[in-house]
Amino acid sequence: MTSDVEVDVAVVGAGIAGLAAAHHLVAAGRSVRVYEGADRVGGRMAASRVDGWLLDEGAETIAGAGYEATWELIRAVGLPEADVPVVEPGFALWRNGQAHAHLGHPKGLLTGAGLSWRGRWAWLRFTAELATAWRGFDPDRPETAPSGDATLSEFCAGSAGREELLAAMLQPLAGHCFGWRPDSSAVAPMVATLLSVGGAGARWMTYRDGMDTLARRLAERLPVETGRPVAAVREEADGVLLEFADGTRVRARQAVLAVPAPLALELRGDDLPAAERPYLAAGTYAPMLKVACLLDRPLPSPTGAPSYALSVPESESRVCTGLVLDHLKAAGRAPEGKGLVNVFVSPWASPGLLDRPDEQVVETVCTEAERFLPGLRAATLRTLVLRFPLGLPQGAPAAVRERAAFLARPTRAVEYAGDWVMLRPSSEGAVRSGKLAARRVLAHAAAPGTPGSPGTPIAPVAPAVLGQT
Repeated sequence: MTSDVEVDVAVVGAGIAGLAAAHHLVAAGRSVRVYEGADRVGGRMAASRVDGWLLDEGAETIAGAGYEATWELIRAVGLPEADVPVVEPGFALWRNGQAHAHLGHPKGLLTGAGLSWRGRWAWLRFTAELATAWRGFDPDRPETAPSGDATLSEFCAGSAGREELLAAMLQPLAGHCFGWRPDSSAVAPMVATLLSVGGAGARWMTYRDGMDTLARRLAERLPVETGRPVAAVREEADGVLLEFADGTRVRARQAVLAVPAPLALELRGDDLPAAERPYLAAGTYAPMLKVACLLDRPLPSPTGAPSYALSVPESESRVCTGLVLDHLKAAGRAPEGKGLVNVFVSPWASPGLLDRPDEQVVETVCTEAERFLPGLRAATLRTLVLRFPLGLPQGAPAAVRERAAFLARPTRAVEYAGDWVMLRPSSEGAVRSGKLAARRVLAHAAAPGTPGSPGTPIAPVAPAVLGQT
């Protein structure tokens, strides 16, 4: 084996999925090197510090329940639980000209949370269906859901109550939290995500020092090279060849591609095995676009019962899908006496605005957001436009159909990590995928004929392995 550099396992991508995979591989005794194209770690869990403001650029929260793999890493890096505080205020919904507290929370059944009695009855029936028809459903296997590959729109069609549930709960949450349109995303991944944490009204938490905290802690313990974009990844008879954008090369015994599915497709090119292509091709992404507004004062909650987030249905706006008042989410997000609001762009508008100049994005988005949070523009001192062209896995019906075959594929010298692998659009999905990738890397190394030849099929990470109760 000859090359500029030789490594045991190369991990491409220092988002939370790649760092989780590297952590578990090192714990198993393997030598790992992580390569990240950006100049920092964290990926879509990135955070930035600007003149005393702390901005979560992508992900906003984690959950107290259903995030077992994440909490395992939190404990492994010695992060005190006090550094992961609970977000006390809840979610609200804008409907019929006003904000309604307790979106997705059981209290909303009493207050309405923007739903009519018919909508609340549909909510109760849907909850009962999850407890019966969906009983025993494994959130790590959304492709096995009773809903099959039905989209959110298809799942809720044919019932006036369920259509209201879609309009006043499921669609606003899907658009705000995942960047999804209900006509192109399957219901199964969303329900899997919500079931795993106990619903939208779950106990949500955040990192006191920004959502990149865990990624930074992991990276401190691992050999990570930032500013090293990879251009191609090829399997060879004796391992894996990584070609970098600067023309350098690295040979590895094995590799983990911890990048979004569309990037993995590009990196593999014609080298991608036929058995892997259908699922990777189905792993489409929704863009994530939001505007951070740094305020000269903390604007109040839009509801009497404190709400740190406000979701906006598509029927109310096709520009703004939601807002997060970060100064209510956690202490220390803004300087004393100041405020911070993130405005999320609707999945209907984000594709067209993604490449527009910052000034145009701010004018379009903040003018619309003023309707839902009066005083926002007057209080804004500065804005930052935060863009992720590959924001979150779209949860497309095709991905639901193709996932079972992808999971059953033999192990190879190149494995994958990312929330798209789990079809669970969240940082927990990414962390779980990293653990699964590490497990497959180890299984392949132990298979006859390694390196270079396909190994044996391996089941996804079992609940016992992930520490579920």
